[in-house]
Amino acid sequence: MSRPASPGLAAMSRRLTHRFSPSSALLLAVAAVVALPVLVVLAHIVMPTDGIWQHLASTVLPRYLRNTLVLTLAVGLGTLIIGTGTAWLVVMCRFPGRRLFEWALLLPLAVPTYVIAYAYTDFLQFAGPMQSWLRDLFGWSHGDYWFPNIRSLGGAATLITLVLYPYVYLLARAAFLEQSVCVLDVGRTLGRGPWRLFASVAVPLARPAIVGGVSLVLMETLNEFGAVQFFGVDTFTTGIYRTWFGMGEPVAAAQLAACLLLFVIVLVLLERASRGKRRYHHTTNRYQQLPEYRLRGWRAVGAWLACTLPVLIGFIVPSGILAQLAVQEGDALLGSRFMDFAGNSLLLASVAALVAVALAVVLSYGVRLNDTPLTRMATRIAAMGYAIPGSVVAVGILIPFAWLDSTLNAWTKTHYGIVIGLIFSGSAFILIYAYVVRFLAVSFNAVEASLGKVTPSMDAAARTLGQSPAGTLKRVHTPLMRGSLLAAGILVFVDVMKELPATIILRPFNFDTLAVRAHNLASDERLAEASTASLAIVAVGIIPVILLSLAMRRSRPGSGD
Repeated sequence: MSRPASPGLAAMSRRLTHRFSPSSALLLAVAAVVALPVLVVLAHIVMPTDGIWQHLASTVLPRYLRNTLVLTLAVGLGTLIIGTGTAWLVVMCRFPGRRLFEWALLLPLAVPTYVIAYAYTDFLQFAGPMQSWLRDLFGWSHGDYWFPNIRSLGGAATLITLVLYPYVYLLARAAFLEQSVCVLDVGRTLGRGPWRLFASVAVPLARPAIVGGVSLVLMETLNEFGAVQFFGVDTFTTGIYRTWFGMGEPVAAAQLAACLLLFVIVLVLLERASRGKRRYHHTTNRYQQLPEYRLRGWRAVGAWLACTLPVLIGFIVPSGILAQLAVQEGDALLGSRFMDFAGNSLLLASVAALVAVALAVVLSYGVRLNDTPLTRMATRIAAMGYAIPGSVVAVGILIPFAWLDSTLNAWTKTHYGIVIGLIFSGSAFILIYAYVVRFLAVSFNAVEASLGKVTPSMDAAARTLGQSPAGTLKRVHTPLMRGSLLAAGILVFVDVMKELPATIILRPFNFDTLAVRAHNLASDERLAEASTASLAIVAVGIIPVILLSLAMRRSRPGSGD
């Protein structure tokens, strides 16, 4: 006669069964595939460097650390203020031009940082139009006046802030649109006006989305290469490139990249710990039209200026500079090959955006269903690719896939006497894979923040009505997260349109994109010719940005728009 299992063993068996459910296995498999290049980079930490680290530490490493810290702090603070403030204004306030600013504030997102750096350098340098006009106006000559140097750490921080603030604006706006009107009503009954309501209610509730946007900004700043290199600012990223390609030390460069990765991991863990046991989902299903505060007088003027200046400096002025250069001396070759460049860029960006958003949903929903230390750690590692420079990600991908191609060719030659060529490392597949690895964090942060605001009681109600986890995701969560899913998709789309280092390394033969064409010309100081491809990138990104803004406005449940 067999004995019944003890209650403790039964409970442990149920926990293990829950932990290794099919959804948990799928999550771990997806995370492992996406995290492969990250793990390849991290594996270089234990490899010997033959004294290279000592040389770097005694010469350039302190400068790398100082410039990187100042740059990230300045850009993070600037994007937080601009992005969150403008998002609240366009969602909750009425003032002249508000509907225009809803999508116009996203326009700098379509401008690559290296392009805006080239444009403003040409405009603000000593021989540029601005200083030439000032000298003609006041009769100044060289040495008679002081003018800020755009090619400096401060100039780099300012321009990067004006390009990257839409990350925070987009996610903050989506979070404000998804907030329950009941919470705002409670704040108003307690005597809070619009600005106190913003600071004490709206921002704390939108914290996951805002922090997600700032995290993306910080990681993008850590990875910035084109603008800081052009400005002569030494950062960790320029050090990685210089160590890898200049000194010929890939191990030391990968270790520098691993330091960046560990730094971002520490930031994420600190932010998670600071949340404590706070939860940000709604406790009510009441969705109504959000209250709108009509601004008059100086308040309306102030709101208009706050929304106008980022668009003017971050998009209109540099676009005007590039347009003038394109008219004066454009890229003649682009006229005949525009469809090829644009088609390649659009295809890669669209496929990568769809795959990245789908995987972000799988990972975030998988953690919601199986919230264990193992699944949380796996998703965090998978989403860390954004903290590694694009060229390092490319090398982390090339190493295993080159080995796989070599192994397949050796096997087919041995058994069938044929060489099949580069199946993975010579196709667009590896390029899309690199984009997903690189930009999964963009979509994951947006999806996770939105999913975290859906109360678990909705899952329980759906299960009692017979819905499976997949059915609950499709019929309950996806409609509520529609705005954030669209935001995640457009962020990945625009990032892929602008992505450069990984594209240069991994693209198939004779497969150029608009970004590659623009950078090749600008690197040769052929800015006038590069302006045509740069404007094409901006033009392609404008339409999705506008459509996204319109879709986000209609995405709020209960919205009458």
